[in-house]
Amino acid sequence: MNTTEKQQTKPTSTPAERAPDVWPTLQANDAPALIDFLVGTVGFLRTAVYEDGDRVAHAELDWPEGGAVMLGSYDEKSQDWCLRPGTFGAYVVTDHVDDLYRRLTDAGVKIIREIVDEPYGSREFAIADPEGNKWSFGTYRGSPRPA
Repeated sequence: MNTTEKQQTKPTSTPAERAPDVWPTLQANDAPALIDFLVGTVGFLRTAVYEDGDRVAHAELDWPEGGAVMLGSYDEKSQDWCLRPGTFGAYVVTDHVDDLYRRLTDAGVKIIREIVDEPYGSREFAIADPEGNKWSFGTYRGSPRPA
């Protein structure tokens, strides 16, 4: 396949099935490897990946408990949207903090903040992915929305 042909993983849902969301985005020097790490090691779902040769033009990874991220290959020549790899951080809500912590620790993932019970009621920990991005996982679902 040449670089102008696009490869696609078919999305598992249609846009009409999704509620409006905020999509955190990041870019990676090795997007295919980061996708493999986030899906195979961390537990995100590979919802859609659009490739352009050896580059990932666009990918969507869903968190099984809700939410998602978009990512793609880093392109410093892109003037309209260029995010340096390793500068991203996200908080991911999970009811399975201890299980996830054990699984990631057993897999040798770099833990940057050990698991802790916070005074505001969350149990959480943080990791760094292979690109240097920071991911915090915890039980805190945010404050209630104002009426």
